[in-house]
Amino acid sequence: MERRADVERRGVDRRQVEQPVTLERRQGARRRVQRRRQIDPTTCERDYSADELEFMRALDAYKRSSGRMFPTCSEILEVIRGLGYVRPLPLDPEGDSELES
Repeated sequence: MERRADVERRGVDRRQVEQPVTLERRQGARRRVQRRRQIDPTTCERDYSADELEFMRALDAYKRSSGRMFPTCSEILEVIRGLGYVRPLPLDPEGDSELES
């Protein structure tokens, strides 16, 4: 036998009288709230160079697109290469690269 069948669990409706809302806040133009910047405690608050900002934004975009909040080292290298960075070829003492000889 179901004991809860005839008992209203929520009680009675709390609103006894239908009253209109005195101030509708959603009708006006929405104001754009400046989001707080997330501060990484390991890097502290400091001024970053343009290259550092570009890298951080690219890595953040990768995290959002891949859904991985903790990318592996190889994934970070993939982001860096995507920015166009390459390792310079080592030079021998005569000034030619080792791969050309």
